Amino acid sequence: MSTEQLPKIFVARTLLGDALERLEQVGDVFVWPEPRPPSAAEFIEHAASADAIVTMVTDRVDEAVLEHCPSLRVVANVAAGYDNFDVPALTRRRIPAGNTPDVLTNSTADMAFALLLASARRVVEGRDAVLAGEWTVWDPALMLGLELAGSTLGIVGMGRIGQAVAKRALAFSMRVIATSRTERPVEGVSYVDLETLLRESDVVSLHVALSEATRHLISVDELSAMKPSAILINTARGAVVDQVALAAALTNHTIGGAGLDVFEREPLDLEDPILRAPNCIVVPHIAASTYATRNAMGHLAADNVIAGLAGERLPHCINPEVYDR
Repeated sequence: MSTEQLPKIFVARTLLGDALERLEQVGDVFVWPEPRPPSAAEFIEHAASADAIVTMVTDRVDEAVLEHCPSLRVVANVAAGYDNFDVPALTRRRIPAGNTPDVLTNSTADMAFALLLASARRVVEGRDAVLAGEWTVWDPALMLGLELAGSTLGIVGMGRIGQAVAKRALAFSMRVIATSRTERPVEGVSYVDLETLLRESDVVSLHVALSEATRHLISVDELSAMKPSAILINTARGAVVDQVALAAALTNHTIGGAGLDVFEREPLDLEDPILRAPNCIVVPHIAASTYATRNAMGHLAADNVIAGLAGERLPHCINPEVYDR
């Protein structure tokens, strides 16, 4: 079969490992060559002739894109979440869409706990003080932080990642409470309502998908309900938190600190108030950034594309109703 006859596959950013090689065996692959994501116009330009698209969380696939893609047969997101997809629009066109669940559970839970530890023990603040020459004497009252053993962790969302975070917290002898749409039984975890969780937690960690119901789930009222010493951790989606309200709450010492991997707008503008908020640790959306996880995500995306182009059911399909029509 000639290259011209192969289905066209648009990959919106490069994949790690040999996932790209697998795609090249079944299609004519074009990989977006720049480190920055394609603009909306650039994305449409390359998606328009594609039979399959491999997307990142920064790539929006909606009506504005789909109306330019007459040959599109499958879309594969390199992410567990898919709030960048207009799923009803894809389903109406009978285009199956896939994601990469499960494989980023441990890496994301690790990052949540890394942010928890760094925030609780003021690790970044301590490093900055050493580099600035501010550490001049050992002081028993220097940079006192939160001891995890005996403290309460509140987990909002008890899916796979939330459960993995709970297990890590229990190993640190923390009391763990949770609120979740589905109350999955986890040994050592008690379920409470959100109001109780916010009131009782020393650390609140967010692990919910972004939807209209969870957008700004944590805003002014919720932040005000937390302890003045409490720490907020977000490795879910940026828009789950009202970022303006969070910056104000940190500045006004309504809460004690935050550890953030995700933001409402990414990348962060250097003038964003959250960067000037005290006791706030920020990292650039790297919760799933381990070699093992990125490699596994690439292969799951390739599995979805290969199945879709072959007319087979996607192994990780987010709109399985397309097969029932």
